[in-house]
Amino acid sequence: MKKLLALTLAVMMVLSLAACGGSDTPAAPSAPTDGSAEAPAADGAPSASGDTIKVGLLANTTGDNAMYGNAVKNGAMLYFDEVNAAGGVNGKQIEVIALDEKGDATEAVTAFNRLLDQGITALVGSVLTGPTIAVADETYPINMPQVTASATAAGVTMIDPEDPASEIRTNIFRSCFIDPFQGEKMAQYANDKLGAKTAAVIFETGSDYSVGLKDAFVEKCGELGVEVVAAEGYSKGDVDFKAQMTNIASKNPDVVFSPNYYQDDGMIVTQARAAGVTGTFLGGDGWGSVKDYASAEDLEGSVYCSGYAPGSNDAVKKFEADYEAKYGEAIPNMFAPLGYDAALLLVEGLKAAEAAGLEAGSDDYKQAVIDGIKGINGVEGITGSYAFDEYNNPIKSAAMIKLTGGEEVFTELF
Repeated sequence: MKKLLALTLAVMMVLSLAACGGSDTPAAPSAPTDGSAEAPAADGAPSASGDTIKVGLLANTTGDNAMYGNAVKNGAMLYFDEVNAAGGVNGKQIEVIALDEKGDATEAVTAFNRLLDQGITALVGSVLTGPTIAVADETYPINMPQVTASATAAGVTMIDPEDPASEIRTNIFRSCFIDPFQGEKMAQYANDKLGAKTAAVIFETGSDYSVGLKDAFVEKCGELGVEVVAAEGYSKGDVDFKAQMTNIASKNPDVVFSPNYYQDDGMIVTQARAAGVTGTFLGGDGWGSVKDYASAEDLEGSVYCSGYAPGSNDAVKKFEADYEAKYGEAIPNMFAPLGYDAALLLVEGLKAAEAAGLEAGSDDYKQAVIDGIKGINGVEGITGSYAFDEYNNPIKSAAMIKLTGGEEVFTELF
């Protein structure tokens, strides 16, 4: 009798568990969460049900340069929500766990480890170069698929960017172009479009982004015969550029390359004009929204390269309308469309892994996501058509943005 009772109880427990696991209730939409209410999975194993795919999203949504982080997050969430509304990936909803890493490398690593505890199977992030490289050092050893929207330094995907034969972080991709590309592109533009014979540079020392663009610009100028007559550095947090601008003004360069972020660029241009600098200012993609940080008069004629050409085709116009409808504001800068494209690229990888019937979070699944992204050829995003080179960098054109009448106006792809 005891044996019969035990057997009956065991059968009842099995049936109960089967009923719990067989729910047809659809997964929740991909509203971002910090995961604080969810128990960590043991040993970082996936804790999502079979109806969801967990994806992490790291962005600096507070602190310095939060304008970039919020734009990337919003753009990425717009795409993830569109995918979920259309039925998800292989019938599974994408569950996004979004964390603020405050633009700090240490905070970014801590946040990534929290995402691991929550059982993510892939990552969008981070935004700025420094935090992204710090996280890349963590994702590479465990082969975690990672797509950054905006970290442009060559060192994101290359262990040693100074060595052409460097080991490549094969798990990491980006939707933006890289620092050397931008520096070279702006030197070429100065030569081909502006007929510049002389150039000056002002850059933030210690910034991977700023130094990377500066080095590529100077090297390309040398190849083109454009003489760099001054190269001035400054430290993070500086607000007084009078000494540097006075020196640059004395050289009277045709162009001044300022490969920094918009707040600094606004102050630099303002102080440069006050010091008598008359050359055309050039910048990289960090100039996005610079119009809000200097006068229209001082910025007039300045040109920077961007990964985004506003209003350039029907798909871009639809994205812009959808973004404004969802967030109640126009596209703030190119980081929103790059965030959208980063999510798109990651989902292409998820589709490949799901098509192979693999278990989300497993090593084989992660490798299939990586292979799926690497194999992209001609997938259309908001910022261009995507394929990847041997360093996992996208092959795409740059949109040239000119400051005209206080507005940032797309002029051409170059």
